[in-house]
Amino acid sequence: MYKFGSEEWVKALQEAINASEAYAEAAKTWEGDFYFIVEPGGPIEKEMVMYMDLWHGKCREAAVYEDRAAKTPAFVISAPLSVWRRVIEKNLDPIQGMMTRQMKIQGDMVKIMKAVKAAKELVECTTKVPTEFPE
Repeated sequence: MYKFGSEEWVKALQEAINASEAYAEAAKTWEGDFYFIVEPGGPIEKEMVMYMDLWHGKCREAAVYEDRAAKTPAFVISAPLSVWRRVIEKNLDPIQGMMTRQMKIQGDMVKIMKAVKAAKELVECTTKVPTEFPE
């Protein structure tokens, strides 16, 4: 089990992404990096910042940062832990989460909407990582 939001969890997700033929196919034309932000609240005392550089169906870099100053990604998606958990457990579609503003997004929403299949395959990759959520 990997603790959600840890460096080990992010690296395990990177491996799952890079091993996924379905993601590679769905995201073969995608170029863009992300901050996935877990907002403070409940067991999360300070903002968690996870970074992923997704490029043509592969994850070139994955890391956890202390704050948002380390990188300037094309996209920032933020939500409370409860929303991220629902996405990872496939109880909330990430596009639906963005459209209903349960997840806040900064970046080109049109570009994301053109990559719905890639987003779904990315979530599928998260389900392959044994995850322990903070309580």
